[in-house]
Amino acid sequence: MATSKPTGERVSLAEFERIFESVKNWGRWGPDDQLGTINLITPERVRAAAGLVRSGRRVSMQIPINTVAGPDNPNQAIHFVTQGHDIDIGSGGLRFGLDFLGMACHGDCHSHVDALCHISYNGQTYNGRPALEVLTTMGATTLGIERIAEQGGVVGRGVLLDVPRFRGVEWLEPGEAVTRAELEACEKAQGVHVGEGDIFVYRTGHHARRLKLGAWDNGLEGEGKAGLHVDTIPWMHERGIAAFLPDGDGEAIPSCVDGMTYPIHPLQIVAMGMLTADSLALEDLSAACAEEGRYEFMVVGLPLRLPGGTGSPWNPIAIF
Repeated sequence: MATSKPTGERVSLAEFERIFESVKNWGRWGPDDQLGTINLITPERVRAAAGLVRSGRRVSMQIPINTVAGPDNPNQAIHFVTQGHDIDIGSGGLRFGLDFLGMACHGDCHSHVDALCHISYNGQTYNGRPALEVLTTMGATTLGIERIAEQGGVVGRGVLLDVPRFRGVEWLEPGEAVTRAELEACEKAQGVHVGEGDIFVYRTGHHARRLKLGAWDNGLEGEGKAGLHVDTIPWMHERGIAAFLPDGDGEAIPSCVDGMTYPIHPLQIVAMGMLTADSLALEDLSAACAEEGRYEFMVVGLPLRLPGGTGSPWNPIAIF
């Protein structure tokens, strides 16, 4: 267990730019690549991940779809029943129940996965494509979420780094940034190693805090939220991590980078082409890992086949 809370140093915008250039995967899988780091999840790695299934225990990582507006949920989901069993459809005793769901693909209260077209930086998206050619208000012409869905979603070895459990706390407080050194210490304490082609599941306890204390404004004008320090990004690149599944969005707010509000997303999505999710519920997974005595498992995460989508709601499952 950690005895003190590590703090990350401030980072200049020039240093951010240097990190961005150093972790770029542009051209690594060809000029027309649509998958980014998901290319690292090879069939061999999927087969190896299937070997982690022993007890058959399954754990959802999705937050229940939230239809209640709040300081962190300005675009709440809309759900209503369009037809109940009180409607006679003229078919004897046969009745159908029908409903409607409308929701944003992004947001702090919607578990979702980002497409590679979701983020641009300095006018470019992943692989150096011009942002205005990749995505307009008519939808994405390339790098849409359907590219991930078409090739079978995100299936592979997941590794949870449970930082609150490592520190011996319920959750990390808003504004705390976890450094590379702490991630490596957490690995050692848990007896795991995040390696090439792995799905890095990162818990700050964000959802646990919300359940106990209630919703809070975690944006720039509010209390903020716990996330990663940018020194973790070169570590992810060196390790060859294929996907990032956090319970917040990975961003520590306030940011540790001068002049850059959200530094983690452009480094992951634009520079590395990393498959990135947001806003998961990892409390059940944390408990399951402790009970199973291991922090590795198979992950099956399936985005919707939404042509031209910048992201998709999803329900990733950990299987032990």
